[in-house]
Amino acid sequence: MVSSAHRRGEVKQAQLFVVVAVITICLAAAFIPGVRALVFRTYETAAFAIAPSAERAYAYGERHFDALQPSFYNMERAEYFFREALARNSAMSFVRHELARIAFLRGDFSQALSLIDAEIAAGPASPSSYYVRGLILGFMGRYDEAAESFETFLRYSPTNWGGVNDYAWVLLKAGRPAEALSAVEEVLPYWPENPWLLNSAAVAANDLGEYEKARMYAQRAVERVQTLTEEEWLKAYPGNDPRIAADGVNAFKEAVRATMHTILVASSQEALQ
Repeated sequence: MVSSAHRRGEVKQAQLFVVVAVITICLAAAFIPGVRALVFRTYETAAFAIAPSAERAYAYGERHFDALQPSFYNMERAEYFFREALARNSAMSFVRHELARIAFLRGDFSQALSLIDAEIAAGPASPSSYYVRGLILGFMGRYDEAAESFETFLRYSPTNWGGVNDYAWVLLKAGRPAEALSAVEEVLPYWPENPWLLNSAAVAANDLGEYEKARMYAQRAVERVQTLTEEEWLKAYPGNDPRIAADGVNAFKEAVRATMHTILVASSQEALQ
């Protein structure tokens, strides 16, 4: 027959084992990003099953849609939680906005446009929703409509370099280089070393035949892009998978070099005429 003292000893040993296990998991979570993310996902699943709410689902979705936290980034999991939030509160603001961004990143532009239009129609719309709408329309080739959406966004945030740069992009695509150059040059004093703005200014000046100005902007872009970091790229393209940041930086560097090459060729041809 087992004595009560022996049983108490076994219970204490079991409790000690649980404490040691918890401490071990917490230490692993603190120092190993992959383990930390696994612990959080396990906690999320349990917490959401016990106490589901639109607010909790949205918060979890945001955690997994943050490119600056690569150990947590998971677009599929973010979408799952955003849809759970929407199912529990169809009037919740910004959920359709985030789902539109996910659809956009997947290349499903029709779905993305439908979601962002629904977000704007529900009101009051965030200016950033017009930014996302401009991006979607731009990738759909509807450049003049995209420009209108960017103009709406820029009324609220006129010196936002990303908004201006994407506005210039759709203006260039729409065959409106003078407007594109004017938009970029208006904000360049605020962002004089921004390689995206410098590259856009170079392209616009080249399209206008202003080759000396185009070379000047392109040279500054080439110099600045050499020090571009993955973190800067991720901030410029929020929501993108952090695992593609290195490829994104390299692709942008190549685009800047291509701009310079195009300008040099065009100016050389002009000199020969």
